[in-house]
Amino acid sequence: MLYIEKYVESNCAKILGGVKLVLSPLDIHNKEFTRGFRGYNEDEVNEFLDQIIKDYDITINEKKELEKKVEELNEKINHFVNIEETLNKSIVIAQETAEELKANARKESKLIIKEAEKNADRIINEALSKSRKIAMEIEGLQRQAKVFRTRLKMLIEAQLDMVNNEEWEQFLEAPETEDESEIVSE
Repeated sequence: MLYIEKYVESNCAKILGGVKLVLSPLDIHNKEFTRGFRGYNEDEVNEFLDQIIKDYDITINEKKELEKKVEELNEKINHFVNIEETLNKSIVIAQETAEELKANARKESKLIIKEAEKNADRIINEALSKSRKIAMEIEGLQRQAKVFRTRLKMLIEAQLDMVNNEEWEQFLEAPETEDESEIVSE
């Protein structure tokens, strides 16, 4: 039996580690051994070889199934790695976009503030200009009112002087003429 085990070990590769098997179950089945003078029992050797063939066939099938599973798992891993990479890229893009939006918002707010300050300065300057203009107009109107008052006062005083004049009194006391009496009676 040692001879067969050594033969199988020397001609078969290990299943684990991804190394391909060298012998097929058919190779083991068709192997012919030479007979020696006190050789092994042929029936026992054949039974053992049949058992090796079955086990070897099972091992090959299991190896194929495991290779399929490994391939499927590798595909899934690759799929998830791709998803992870895509998500990471998306996160980076989202972060960059958020930073750009923040920067743009800051710039825009600064521009709005500057524009508001300019508008406020303009409005204040316009208001000051209008208030100065109104103050000047008020001063002009006050001067005109003083002049008008002075002139009116002078006119009224002149009229009062005329009314209080003795000539006016004399005129009112003068006798009526015929012409005047006709005018009054009509």
